[in-house]
Amino acid sequence: MVIDFHTHTFPEAIAHKTINILEKRCGQKAYTDGTLNGLFLQMQAGGIDMSVIQPVVTRPEQFKTINNTSCYINEHYEGSIISFGGIHPDSADYKGELKTIKAMGLKGIKLHPDYQNTFIDDIKYMHIIDFASELGLITLIHAGVDVGIPKPVHCTPLAADNMLRQVNPERLILAHLGGCDMWDDVERYLIGKNVYLDTAVIYGRISNEQFTRIVNGHGADKILFATDSPWCEQKSSVQWINDQTLSENEKQLIFSDNACRLLNICGC
Repeated sequence: MVIDFHTHTFPEAIAHKTINILEKRCGQKAYTDGTLNGLFLQMQAGGIDMSVIQPVVTRPEQFKTINNTSCYINEHYEGSIISFGGIHPDSADYKGELKTIKAMGLKGIKLHPDYQNTFIDDIKYMHIIDFASELGLITLIHAGVDVGIPKPVHCTPLAADNMLRQVNPERLILAHLGGCDMWDDVERYLIGKNVYLDTAVIYGRISNEQFTRIVNGHGADKILFATDSPWCEQKSSVQWINDQTLSENEKQLIFSDNACRLLNICGC
C-alpha cells in the first residue's frame, strides 16, 4: 500500500488559471491539471492507494469555503482521496475554528508559513499548533524554502526547533523532510525530535546519501511518503524511494504504515 500524505488540488473553475500562475512563479511544470480528477488519474498511473490533500488558507475569510470543500472531498472519494482542513494564523477565533474542523471530521490541518506570511515560532502559530494537538488533530507545516516565495524562509529548521521546544505537540509533520533545501540544518536541529518529516519535493533535490542519513538518524517510523503533487510525479517518487538503500520494513513504514497510524486507518 502507498499513501501520498501531501498533495494539492484546486476547484475545477480555477484550476487551469491557478496552475498557470504557479508554474510561472515556481519555474516548473505541473504533473497534473490541478483538478481532483487529474490527481486521481496520476494515482492510478503511479500505484498510489490514497492521497491526502493539504489545502492552504491564504486569507482568514477563506476558512469556511476551503473546509467545506475538504468535507465534500472526504464524502465523495471513498477514502482514495481525503483532505485536511486549513486555518489562517490571523483567525479571530482560532479555538472556535479548530473545534469546527474537528467537528467536521477532518483529520488535520495544513499551515504554510510563507503563503501566510508568518514565522513558525510566532505566538499565533504556536497557539494554533498547541490547541490542534490538544484536539488530536494532525498538523502538517510547509518547511524550508518555497521556490515560489524564496525569501524570507518563514519555517527554517532552527525556527521549527524553537517552536517544538516551546509547544512539544503530538502528531506534527514538517514537510519537505523538515526544510526544503536546508537539510544540513535539519540534521543539525531536528533529527531525533518528536516530529514527523514528509518526503514532498525532495526527489531530485537531495542526495541519496543525505536522505539515507536523515532516515537512519531520525527513524523510518517518523518519515512519511509524500510528493507535493502536482509538483512532483507520484510514480517517479515511489520508484525513488524503492531505489534507496533502505530495508523493506523501512520502506513499508514510509509508504504506508506510519500514515495509517497517524490517520487511524484500520486494516492497512
